[in-house]
Amino acid sequence: MTSRKAAWGQLALAAALGAVGGFGQAPYDLPLILLMALAGVVWLYRKRTGAWSAAWLGLAFGTGYFVHVLRWLVSPFMVEPERYGWIAPFALVSLSLFMAAYWALAFGVARRISRHSWPLILCLPLVELMRAYAFTGFGWGGPSQALVGVVSGQALAWIGPYGLSMAMMVVAVVLAAPNAMTLPRRAGQGLVLVLAIAALTLPVPLPDTGADETSRPVVRLIQPNIPQREKWQPDLIETHFRRQLDLTANPPQGDMPAPALVIWSETAIPWSLDLAQSALDEIAVAAGDATVVLGVGRREANRFYNSLAVLDRQGQAAQIYDKHHLVPFGEYMPLGDLAAKFGIYGLAAGEGFGYSKGPGAKVLDLGPLGLALPLICYEAVFAQDVNAAPERPAFLIQITNDAWFGDGAGPKQHLAQARMRAIEQGLPLARAANTGISAMIDPHGRVAASLALNNAGFVDARLPAPLAPTLYSRTGDLPLAVLLVAGLVLGFGIGRRKRADLI
Repeated sequence: MTSRKAAWGQLALAAALGAVGGFGQAPYDLPLILLMALAGVVWLYRKRTGAWSAAWLGLAFGTGYFVHVLRWLVSPFMVEPERYGWIAPFALVSLSLFMAAYWALAFGVARRISRHSWPLILCLPLVELMRAYAFTGFGWGGPSQALVGVVSGQALAWIGPYGLSMAMMVVAVVLAAPNAMTLPRRAGQGLVLVLAIAALTLPVPLPDTGADETSRPVVRLIQPNIPQREKWQPDLIETHFRRQLDLTANPPQGDMPAPALVIWSETAIPWSLDLAQSALDEIAVAAGDATVVLGVGRREANRFYNSLAVLDRQGQAAQIYDKHHLVPFGEYMPLGDLAAKFGIYGLAAGEGFGYSKGPGAKVLDLGPLGLALPLICYEAVFAQDVNAAPERPAFLIQITNDAWFGDGAGPKQHLAQARMRAIEQGLPLARAANTGISAMIDPHGRVAASLALNNAGFVDARLPAPLAPTLYSRTGDLPLAVLLVAGLVLGFGIGRRKRADLI
């Protein structure tokens, strides 16, 4: 009975450690806390003797972590709480458990390989890779996301998000090493702790403002701040549209020249592209000589697309990009077309009850500004989507409607994801969000200019120059995946032959 109570106590402690680890992510941005939580669960992991026991520990830790980090998931259901509010806690817990199941797999497989903790260094980043790719992926809230604002986050340009998560696990395993160590090893552990504190607390230096920046083009980011519950109300549509027109036509801020590019947010207008020409004409007049990029729904036969359009000076949609990485259960229903054949429509794209998937990543030619890779909302969560660009752009554009995400953690975590993509690629990113946070992000992931959450207005910011292609932009995730799988195969071999452990 005592051992059973102790086991349950360890699971409760693991869940609490996971919840505490959530303070590493925005809006708190305390990555050192997350590292200490990881070290704490590794220490608990050493006490688990079996694979299933270790898996339960990983599940408890992951559930506590993801419930905290993904708590913004409640917000979409509160847009119409009288209809959908009851679903919110079930959605949060079920998704958190599903995400935690990956970590349970990592802990269980690691224990199957060895009675020591070194396999966690391989297993956790490998399941994080799986989490980003499997079932269309959902890599939100990974350990490396917490590092975007500190100097260690710059390693994203070299090893990507999953390599950086692996580095965090190396440090966590070292810090959780047994007490019975030689003095030199204990000194080494202390040195690792000091370096980790520095790497996880020192901020990235502020953006440079050299003279060369004054020659860069100006981009205007439009943030209308339309609450989601009001976005499609017929009596407010004209008000919302006029607000965005006025923000577009405003004179430049400060001593800035007129913007060369104006960016509106995702689904910025309520009309389908084929019915919106009169609105597009007005937008072109308000923008003057500037090119306009905006989010708009697009209809083609019985299909609907969540799209981005580039308007020329005459208000014509000169280029169109259709979102290709859709939100399951939000923008489409998995197997929806098949279900429609049996009279179950839901979000079946083929019957017009959801969005259809676009053909894939596409770069847009914005003339003097260069090539741009568009990302619509959710697509900025996926490093692989940015790496899938058919050619290297000069900058990234993200349009999003973060009104769905609430007023706290969601929009700030989504901004952190955008900053990660900028660092990984060495490219600036211009981000226009309906309710915020709209921002110009430089190639080091630093926010050069922004407009606060839940404020209507616009930001005029110079588009930073891109850096040289990064190592991660050239290699993607494949080399790390091969390394991790090879390491696990080797680890199984070592375990079967009962060789001495690596740590």
